[in-house]
Amino acid sequence: MAAYKTLKGQSIRQVAQDPTNPIEGEIWYNTTIGVLKGFPALLAWSSGGSLSTGHQDTMAAGTQTAGLCFGGTPPTGGIVATEEYNGSGWAAGGDMNTARRGAAKFSAATQTAALVFGGSGPPNPTLTNATEEYNGSSWTSVNNMPVAKYIMGGAGIQTAALSFGGYNGTVKLATTEEYDGTNWTSGGAMSTARYSLGSAGLQTAALGFGGNANPPTTISETEEYNGSSWTSGGDLNSGRRYIAGAGLQNAALGFGGGPAAIVLTEMYDGSSWTNTVDMGIAQKNHGGAGLQSAALACGGESPTNSRRVTQEFNISTTVFTPSAWASSGNMTTGRRHMGSSGTSTLALSAGGLPYSGTAEEFNTSSWTNGGSMNTTRTYLSGFGLQTASMATMGFRQSPPGPNTSTKTYDGSSWTNAPAVPAANNFNVGVGILTAGFAAGGESDMDSTLEWNGSSWTAGNNMNIDRDRAGGAGTSTAGFVFAGEAPPGRLVSSEEYDGTNWTSGGNLNSQHGDTAGDGLQTAAMCVSGYGPDGGESKSCEIYDGTSWRTTASSATGQQGPGAAGTTASMVKFGGNTGPSATTEIFTEGSTSPNIKKITSST
Repeated sequence: MAAYKTLKGQSIRQVAQDPTNPIEGEIWYNTTIGVLKGFPALLAWSSGGSLSTGHQDTMAAGTQTAGLCFGGTPPTGGIVATEEYNGSGWAAGGDMNTARRGAAKFSAATQTAALVFGGSGPPNPTLTNATEEYNGSSWTSVNNMPVAKYIMGGAGIQTAALSFGGYNGTVKLATTEEYDGTNWTSGGAMSTARYSLGSAGLQTAALGFGGNANPPTTISETEEYNGSSWTSGGDLNSGRRYIAGAGLQNAALGFGGGPAAIVLTEMYDGSSWTNTVDMGIAQKNHGGAGLQSAALACGGESPTNSRRVTQEFNISTTVFTPSAWASSGNMTTGRRHMGSSGTSTLALSAGGLPYSGTAEEFNTSSWTNGGSMNTTRTYLSGFGLQTASMATMGFRQSPPGPNTSTKTYDGSSWTNAPAVPAANNFNVGVGILTAGFAAGGESDMDSTLEWNGSSWTAGNNMNIDRDRAGGAGTSTAGFVFAGEAPPGRLVSSEEYDGTNWTSGGNLNSQHGDTAGDGLQTAAMCVSGYGPDGGESKSCEIYDGTSWRTTASSATGQQGPGAAGTTASMVKFGGNTGPSATTEIFTEGSTSPNIKKITSST
């Protein structure tokens, strides 16, 4: 075998430690540990933040770090919802003017200059030729397409777009339409009429692949458009329909598809398709956006059928570990609606249902029993640290009813502290042992009670009634979010400066009977009851202005406890059961893809 120097024209360099900024393809020998190492590119799919709304038969646009997912089902007639992606989570965007599903499956348009055209809207199925442009916050109706059709391919940008193939309600189509930013005109017809195809590229260099053709069959054919006519390209290795695409004509990605949802992914180089790494979760009827080296898949049908799945494909020299929840040691006793405080590695749970006066302490991975409060109660609030914590109010077991009791915890025992002026329960606590507040609650839903380390005083009322809410921050930079108030669950949030309350950003979905922690500018809302009334797995992060989704927890819980930051959060207990389950959230991270080189590498 030829030497490396003969093949590459240079020797492998020897170093005492791995380089801090290696370049792709670099190889070196680490003399300290006697290992040959390299820095290759990595091809991988990873999970992204969950969509807030279920989107099936949906559309997508933009990039992996600035993407859009819009429209789709259910209901079967189509929806108007738009969601914006920042590379880690989704936030609400402006609604479309026309509810629809099955519009063009791909657009190279950006998050701030997107385009949607065609599709099927209510009453279902009613095909539409409506065209809309998105400016990053709202959709505007513009000139209609010359024909109404849906489940077609799409390519290009907002001012130079392409529509091809599709279905008009009667027959499969081969027609092509070109958009110049104002008007639609006819382009060259495809060689094969088809719908539910994948697509990628630009108006003058587009790609259409797969789909359903005549006679009704799933095909693997690929066609390339040069701005006036279509010619044959290399076939997919696996024919499919309901497939999504991303990238350019000579560097495209096709992923997922059906009839049954699959994980297959293929890369196109301008002449042929090559199988690459599978998706982590099978998807079909999903949206696709981005580039071949950094693609985004969102929504669609999957084995979970949640229609909220997001996945990211990357060709990179860095390894991305997505944000995720992982199981940890169970509580000693299952409980819900307890007071919670502390950090993700040193958390405290106090009281709860079944009626309890005991505390539990979490230390990194396991729970142990702590001191008893002597008063059995639930629906209480807590704030502070594991060794310097406050538990206040709640619903007393005997005699039953809301109470005014306040106790402090020093890490081993509880001590009576001054009572609050009026009994309450289902309120939320924020702060530390020497400076905090309790807000809202079932008995006085807009109240604020301030604690200065020795006494309670009434503060200014919140703007919105709420109980069963989540809280974060400090006594002078506090934050209260979500919760419940007649007639239902809330999406609103409020910020507290130590004196006044002001409105914060709305969550993307309702969270009642929830929990959370963090700072006013970096808070997390954890689980609770969702908009459908079920126990939700959804979690969202606040940046001081707006909310975005993040990784969903493994189990949905109502009435859990939580402690920590947006980088590391622990969630525990909850549910009617109640549950002893504990999960820890870790924020996503990247690291260099340095590999040990062996004879089998």
